[in-house]
Parts: sequence; structure tokens; C-alpha cells
Amino acid sequence: MFLNVTQELLFGFLTTLEIFALTLVFALPIGLVISLGTMSKWRVLRYILHVIVWIIRGTPLMLQLIVIFYLPGMLGYSVWSGNESGRITATVVAFTINYACYFSVIFRGGIEGVPAGQREAGEVLGMTRRQIFFRVTLLQMIKRVVPPMSNEIITLVKDTSLARIIAAYELTFAGFSFMKSAGLVWPLFYTGVFYLAFVGVLTLVFNYIERRLSYFR
Repeated sequence: MFLNVTQELLFGFLTTLEIFALTLVFALPIGLVISLGTMSKWRVLRYILHVIVWIIRGTPLMLQLIVIFYLPGMLGYSVWSGNESGRITATVVAFTINYACYFSVIFRGGIEGVPAGQREAGEVLGMTRRQIFFRVTLLQMIKRVVPPMSNEIITLVKDTSLARIIAAYELTFAGFSFMKSAGLVWPLFYTGVFYLAFVGVLTLVFNYIERRLSYFR
């Protein structure tokens, strides 16, 4: 029985990893673009992006997931297929939008935390704005955003369990399935082992990254 439960939880954990990885792949660059947009000289663009970030940060991720998955169908549009692939896609889209907005705030804080004098020094040396961003600002921004980003990314690991509300077969859903089918509660607690192990690995990775970036003072 233990092996059977472990196999099913591993299958659900693969879906959790898929949601986690795809969310990061899309949310990180989108978050950086949004952060640059919120600092744009175009007032209308800044206002629109600030409103979007405010809405996303001010509403629960669970509600956003429900809206993204069910609203198109309620309006008569077939956007997501009813199979597992469609549920995972909808989850990734909802998570990407949510975390891109949170990442954008962190990126903006990191960019604005770089002393203006360093950018001015780059201009004196004849560097273009693009060169200043990639050679001066970006490297120091990464150093500054690693600690808050690590917290958000670890939170993402746990938030993947929200995919269960639209019946995506992730880790927590797999644990609940044994409680419904066989009346077993311990598999649900067993899922905690997978989350703790994954978070432990991520913690070691982020600690290593912080040590490697310690040359920025």
C-alpha cells in the first residue's frame, strides 16, 4: 500500500513540478518587463500597469484561477480543454499573471535600489542606456532581489496545491484522492514530505546563489 501511495504521489508531484517550472519560465521575464513599464516615462502605460498589479495583488490567487478557468466557458468561449492538459495550462496562465505582478514589484525595488550615481557614472563613460542597464544595473539588481525572490518562489511551491480546485492532478489532489476512495488520511500528510524536500533543495540553491553574489557589497 505504501508503495502504491508513493507512486501516485510521485505522479502528482511531477505535475506540481511542471506547474512550478512553467510559471517561473514565463513569470520572471514578464515580471521584469512589467517593472520596467511601471517606471516608464509614458504616464498612461504606468497607470495601466499599476492598476493591473494592484488588482492582481489585491485579490486571492484562488479567485484568479477560478475566473481564468471558468469565465471563458461561462461567456461561451471554449479556451481550455476539459482534460488534464487544459487544466494545467489554465493553472500556469493564472499563476504566471499572479507571480509576474509580484515579481515586478521586487524587480522594481531592486532597480531603484541601485544608486543613481552609478548610472550617472556610466553615462559619463559614454555608455548607452542599454549598456548601463545590463552592465551596471542588472547585476546589482539580481543581488538585491535574490532574498525576496527566494521567498516568493518557495511560496509558489506551496501555491501549486491551489490547482486542485479546478481538479488538476497535482500532489495535494493525489493525496486527497486516497481519502475519498479508501478513507485514508495519512497519504495527505505524506504529501508534506514532498513539499518539505523540494523546499529544502530550493533553500540550498538560493543560499548558494547568495554566497556567489556576495562580491557585491
